[in-house]
Amino acid sequence: MSDKRILFTGGGTAGHVIVNLALIPSFLEDGWKIDYIGSKNGIERRLIGDLKDVTYHPITTGKLRRYASWENVKDPFRVIKGTFQAWNIIRKVKPHVLFSKGGFVSVPVVFAAKLHRIPTIIHESDFTPGLANKLSVPFANHVLTTFPETVNFLPEKKTKYLGAVVREELLNGDPKKGFHFAGLNDLKPVLLVMGGSGGSEKINTVVRENINDLLTNFQVIHICGEGKVDETVQAEGYVQYEYVNEELAHIFSITDYVVSRAGANAIFEFLALKIPMLLIPLSQAASRGDQIVNAESFKKSGYAHVLKEEQLTNETFLQEINHLQQYGEMYKDQMKDYENVEARDEILELIYSIKK
Repeated sequence: MSDKRILFTGGGTAGHVIVNLALIPSFLEDGWKIDYIGSKNGIERRLIGDLKDVTYHPITTGKLRRYASWENVKDPFRVIKGTFQAWNIIRKVKPHVLFSKGGFVSVPVVFAAKLHRIPTIIHESDFTPGLANKLSVPFANHVLTTFPETVNFLPEKKTKYLGAVVREELLNGDPKKGFHFAGLNDLKPVLLVMGGSGGSEKINTVVRENINDLLTNFQVIHICGEGKVDETVQAEGYVQYEYVNEELAHIFSITDYVVSRAGANAIFEFLALKIPMLLIPLSQAASRGDQIVNAESFKKSGYAHVLKEEQLTNETFLQEINHLQQYGEMYKDQMKDYENVEARDEILELIYSIKK
């Protein structure tokens, strides 16, 4: 084995990559060799594939579908193939530890790591564990959670609540760079709209249909998803992006309010930055309901206002935006009580203890 080597996996959505992105710089700085196993065409390849000094290994993977499809019949065979591919990669790179963030691509990697007796750490961001992590937990040595309540759904002996892992660079955004990048100013508050890594057609539509009303009180930054910029919607104070990566910290630094889905990593980042949020979680029909539970937890804690997707109309959207602005200071006060535990440092300590 090389002196220090770690393998990461996770993908399918940005939420299954963000924590890995938060941890990787620390290992690079300390001289670790880093490998990443992800899918051939997933968002993780776009986010990780070009990172300097990180070797990306694509494998075949299945996909969790919540609808009837012949592809579901093929998926077990894809997972088997992916397991053999991951087994070969692990045999060659010989990592000391695997850190898995979840998503279906992680399942064959965790299986293969178990076959090689590589210690595995799983990180679960959501309030309730996803299916991929449920399948992987029996083969892991440690399971770490973002919500304290999540430990109740997992094996007690191997599970520990750590809290959210927030990308450090997001806490150091420059407002001047943010305003310059977006072409905006500080004369009106900035409303940031994010529909998740793939964008949300429903959120995109309701924002564009009400853009003139929104611009009465706000400037709007709209991150709408790959291929979903609508060039026919043009207005002063309104800017659209498919995706923002390097400039995201600067965008966050000028954001006064945010409309977002309720993926755990994103909402904990807003919490750390004390940004009042209107959460529109994915509906039960389109998901396993994890975002609904995440959003309700934040609502109960007084960190966010929630609008169910089934209740999303032009009228309700504008009503809830007005509520968000009216009670923004109240949400900020509630968020002051949140103690951002040093989850990142604890994960690093755990991995270093395994390496020893």
